[in-house]
Amino acid sequence: MPFFTSITDAREKLASTGYLVDEALATVVYLGDALGKPIMLEGPAGTGKTELAKAVAAATGATLVRLQCYEGLDEARALYEWNYRKQLLRIQAAQSDHNSDQDSDQSSDEWHALHDDIFSEEFLLARPLLTAIRQQGPTVLLVDETDKADVEVEGLLLEVLSEFQVTVPELGTITATHKPFVVLTSNATRELSEALKRRCLYAHVDYPEATRERAIVMSRVPEITETLATELVRSVRAMRTLDLRKAPSVAETIDWAQAMQVLNVTELTEAVIEQTLGVVLKHQSDRHRVIEQFGLESSR
Repeated sequence: MPFFTSITDAREKLASTGYLVDEALATVVYLGDALGKPIMLEGPAGTGKTELAKAVAAATGATLVRLQCYEGLDEARALYEWNYRKQLLRIQAAQSDHNSDQDSDQSSDEWHALHDDIFSEEFLLARPLLTAIRQQGPTVLLVDETDKADVEVEGLLLEVLSEFQVTVPELGTITATHKPFVVLTSNATRELSEALKRRCLYAHVDYPEATRERAIVMSRVPEITETLATELVRSVRAMRTLDLRKAPSVAETIDWAQAMQVLNVTELTEAVIEQTLGVVLKHQSDRHRVIEQFGLESSR
């Protein structure tokens, strides 16, 4: 059963979770669901790519399964591996029960039985890709920061996402009974393969324009005034124009708005900005640059 009945339905369901999308992104989400194709979200860090997958899961009641990519990620960590410690304990237990007087034919039969036993479901450790395929209900599979993984992982993704099935030699082929809704994210630190992109619907996710970012803030922090939300968004957008080590994300704009509520702030003065810069800036060099550019003399 599809998650969304139309583009409008996709926008409304995502908005109900506080995630606001434009028409273009809503269309990609709807088509990814309707066509059963993965969607690839590419853009700067902190633009809400990961949050989209979480919002789809929250809006539809689906289970979220996340594969966090990193350099050195291998098939065992992404797909499955065997519980070697448990297998070893099982072998040791069988050896302790073994009668040394049994003939070789019987010993051989026992080894085959033991082999079948230790390579059974009891000893299988499912990692995110296999977990998503084996889910019995609606599932969202998030492959996060795909560009951080090695090229070999892309090959694994191609195999899994083409047929939505996994072959475990000892158990056979496991095919998804409920094809997951798949979201791949990339911060574009390296170019992903054309083969992987070809299997996906694509959307570039950038920082939202000011009106939508203000709407996002007010949706997530409903107690904030429109004036203060506008001031916060204007300040964050000004910071993003600077050459910072890490530009503030949308999530950090929301954090800043929440900090204003905790501090009972109604106006974004220079003193307040100085006091709360640590909410949105995470490097001292960025702090100094913003202080200089914003003319916060009292902070120097």
